Amino acid sequence: MAEFNKDDYLNDLPDVDDFAADAATSAPAGSAPDADASAPEDDTAAPASEAAAAGDQADAPASDGSTAEGESAENEDTLTPLGKAKQEAAEYLEALQRERAEFINYRNRAAKEQERFRQHGIIDVLTALLPALDDIDRIREHSEMDDSFKAVSAKIDKAFEKFGVEKFGEKGEEFDPTRHDAILHKPDPTADKEIVDTVVEAGYRIGDRVIRAARVVVASPQA
Repeated sequence: MAEFNKDDYLNDLPDVDDFAADAATSAPAGSAPDADASAPEDDTAAPASEAAAAGDQADAPASDGSTAEGESAENEDTLTPLGKAKQEAAEYLEALQRERAEFINYRNRAAKEQERFRQHGIIDVLTALLPALDDIDRIREHSEMDDSFKAVSAKIDKAFEKFGVEKFGEKGEEFDPTRHDAILHKPDPTADKEIVDTVVEAGYRIGDRVIRAARVVVASPQA
């Protein structure tokens, strides 16, 4: 067995530069060493194109409403101070006109309610005084009144006229069932239509509202 010579063994080993050159020539042309070949692949990583698409969707507008609001805000931002002042003035004017219309409607309703309450008060007073007024009419028709009594009667009539109370029902006028309450019909050979023959109690009204119909005796044509 020959003796091992260390120096001869080392001299026979190929040079490091020659080994690298041989490895380069053995690799396919145009290919490059993969530095991360040993690293495990991440299946959960999204491709760059998908990430870019997701970013584009995030930047897209949420809805038409939000877009309109953005445009409105943008328009307001682009207004000059004078334009903003005119816009605010128009809004205040519109609100003032609405308030004025509501106030006019309220005032009209309040006036109607006040007039209705006023008429109710007059009707209550007139209803309470009807028996006394009927007595005055009977005295005036069947007896002579002295001057003092005539003055009191005239003041009462003027007071009711002031409040819009109208007295109606006279002998000889045509019978109207909406204004007259016939307590008796008597035949009259000379009558060609129903007329008031006797007024038992006068009627009273306020405007078109009849407070009490006139109670009368009606003369009717003979059949």
